Amino acid sequence: MSITTSLDVFLVVMTLVYTFLVLYMRWGWDRINWFSGRQSTQPGLAKVSVLIAARNEEENIARTLDCIVAQDFPKDRLEIIVVDDHSTDATADIVAGYAARGVKLIKLNEGDKLNSYKKLAISRAIAAATGDIMVTTDADCRMGVRWLSTVIACFEQSDAKMLSSPVVYSEEKSYFERLQTLEFLYLIGLGAAGIGNGHPTTCNGANLAYRRDVFYAMGGFNGIDNLASGDDELFLHKVAEQHADKIGFCKSKDAVVYTDAKPSLKAFISQRKRWASKSTRYKDKKVVALGVSIWLFNLALLAAAVHFLVDLPNLHGLFLIAFALKVVAEYIFIYPLCAFADRRNLLVNLPFLSLIHALYLLYIGVAGNVGKYSWKDRKVN
Repeated sequence: MSITTSLDVFLVVMTLVYTFLVLYMRWGWDRINWFSGRQSTQPGLAKVSVLIAARNEEENIARTLDCIVAQDFPKDRLEIIVVDDHSTDATADIVAGYAARGVKLIKLNEGDKLNSYKKLAISRAIAAATGDIMVTTDADCRMGVRWLSTVIACFEQSDAKMLSSPVVYSEEKSYFERLQTLEFLYLIGLGAAGIGNGHPTTCNGANLAYRRDVFYAMGGFNGIDNLASGDDELFLHKVAEQHADKIGFCKSKDAVVYTDAKPSLKAFISQRKRWASKSTRYKDKKVVALGVSIWLFNLALLAAAVHFLVDLPNLHGLFLIAFALKVVAEYIFIYPLCAFADRRNLLVNLPFLSLIHALYLLYIGVAGNVGKYSWKDRKVN
């Protein structure tokens, strides 16, 4: 068998695998029921602690806290804790100004000796919290007034131990940021679909809830605390080892948390390298197989693209078929995500994003697992 034939066979196999996986993920999204329940004000329901780890967020933290203190959630059952992670700007002073509105401030004072400051910050917040349910978000997020009541109602009605909820980019300022919004919807859908299919794979700490007793029963971040990232996804995997059927996704527009895309390619690559670095700690072989399969498909697709360009006179049609199947499968998957976020206008960018996404995934798959990256003005592993 010639090298060309071998590459063709490889491309055909991986295209079929990828198409099946994407359609399977669409099925997982469809299996999640829409949630429209409202928060009950009956006495005796769980107390909630909203936790934020913040570092140098003076431009964003006030807006986030304004959103949280304005929630239509019973104030006697809510506490808000912000952990200042060695900020060198006015973040801590701004947070302190919200003390009269029920916001508690904790300051880290660990010096330059850790790799995972965010996990430490969340652990300190949980240790100080009095709530039964921990809800984590980030210092640069926005929420509607029904966000918390919706998330907690879904949490309690589903009897969950952990609940992932949607995060969406908004207020884009460039075409590059709009492309990120479309790609991020794919990632959020991937996490939701895994939960819908009973195999949780990923979530986002900007909108994540779990029981305090579950955090301690799982040993907190022990075993994953030497990695800078992973306070959300790797902890999800720990919980899924014992309670996969008790992990849910809140499919409600009221539960959405909004945040910003990265303004530059450098910041985007650094973020994605950080996210990819977590893959070295995956214990679930199914999650590893999913990631490897997607990476191999994109490798096969780009190899076929090179062959196509070199052999233009003969129009190597297999590449065109494989790419068309990729775009169609991704369209079928991401259309309901764009509808959910009221961003159908982004779908016109899908063919272009699908092409550059293949290049980016190959690079990130390697770069994210070697060397260091920058996060919050720190070089971490």
